[in-house]
Amino acid sequence: MSKVNKLLNEEQLNATIQRMADEIASRYESQKDAVAIVGIQRRGVSFGQRLKERIDEKWGGSVDLGVLDITLYRDDLSAPGSQPEVRNTRIDFDVQNRIILLTDDVLFTGRTIRSALNAIVDFGRPQKIDLIVLVDRGNRELPIQADAAGLSIETTPDQTVQVYFDEYDGQNCVMLQTDA
Repeated sequence: MSKVNKLLNEEQLNATIQRMADEIASRYESQKDAVAIVGIQRRGVSFGQRLKERIDEKWGGSVDLGVLDITLYRDDLSAPGSQPEVRNTRIDFDVQNRIILLTDDVLFTGRTIRSALNAIVDFGRPQKIDLIVLVDRGNRELPIQADAAGLSIETTPDQTVQVYFDEYDGQNCVMLQTDA
């Protein structure tokens, strides 16, 4: 039997994203022409889009937004029975010398981020890559950390953090599930 707790309701989720966008806009104000957001498929893209909209409002412009699929960069593709679903990658701007804000919904082991870093450098050499995550749940396997996290919690291996966005799930919230 599983136990589910809501970590962020819709109002709290929106407030968290707004706070993060305000901090990012302030941090990079003097370099805003160099900033681009690259969201990791799927929910990292939704999170990145939400940040972009709020940063655009602050800066009165349009931050470039890219979509990154890391499927073919994963280190577990050779697992028996794995049938990866390859999604769209779309980076319509030059990453060379840009400040890339790499967005993902949940940071856990660090393996997804390692794959994303490998994928981004195939497009060029950014000036800098900052990792922006909605939830940092700890338990790293690799020495990777977020530059900004909306919510940081310590979880156990029997717990799962799930971010729900209305375009996929019909609701906006963050849930913690514990398998008993």
